[in-house]
Amino acid sequence: MLQTKKQARRRRRLRAAGVLTLLTAVVGGGAYLAISQLNSSEVLVRERCSAVVGTDTYELAPEQAANASTIAGVAVTRGLPPRAVSIALATAVQESGLRNLDYGDQAGPDSRGLFQQRPSQGWGTEEQVQDPIYAAGAFYDELVTVPGYQSLPITEAAQLVQRSAYPDAYADHEPEARAFASALTGQSPASLNCVLRKPVASGSAAAVTERFAAVFPALPTAATEEGLVTSASGSEGWAAAQFAVANAKELGITSVSHAGLQWNRADGGWTTAETETGQVLITLAEVAA
Repeated sequence: MLQTKKQARRRRRLRAAGVLTLLTAVVGGGAYLAISQLNSSEVLVRERCSAVVGTDTYELAPEQAANASTIAGVAVTRGLPPRAVSIALATAVQESGLRNLDYGDQAGPDSRGLFQQRPSQGWGTEEQVQDPIYAAGAFYDELVTVPGYQSLPITEAAQLVQRSAYPDAYADHEPEARAFASALTGQSPASLNCVLRKPVASGSAAAVTERFAAVFPALPTAATEEGLVTSASGSEGWAAAQFAVANAKELGITSVSHAGLQWNRADGGWTTAETETGQVLITLAEVAA
């Protein structure tokens, strides 16, 4: 039987509607799949390290936190008080943003490193002031010569060391400096946390051991079946544990355990765990080549 024009048009509309429905389902399904994959993507993880004091939380990028941990570790090794670290961190945040800069500015064209120390002013060679351990040590060498520095306002103590053209600027960074100093000197246990993406390479036991030996030379670190173990307790133990967390991104660390708690990279936080007394246990990533 021949179709009427009206029937033919109706059939074409039905076929078009069916095709549109199919396309919508395909496109919609593809969009859902793409969104699902995007949501689970590591790219969406905003890497950061935070220090918590009371109800306040302060954040640094992993690179900044690692530099802060070195500054704090040098002070712990020297037996300096947390106040010295607060002053040093406020200074480094102001001078370099806690980044190991290889350039200066118009006021100090030869300034370099975390503290923007100038070789022309006797702080050391250009290579030395770009070594975070040396730079922190040089800062503390000057700080401890300041009479009563522990009782001075942070900005005043920092200025007596740095002699900056902007002497009041250090005060702007006092809250975050105090928070990270408290965590990284071990005064505030489990108060430093880093949220990181999955490791892209295996961790190196030699690199971790070398880093600890450079910053905490008095703390022995040894490899065991469980991972790397550093012998430390009390505030020193927490300083070492949170140093490891702060350097987890660069060193490929996946977990840090100490004093009944464990930081786990996959979860991004501290939880209760069985631990050995007086030990910091560090486990490393194993990524297939």
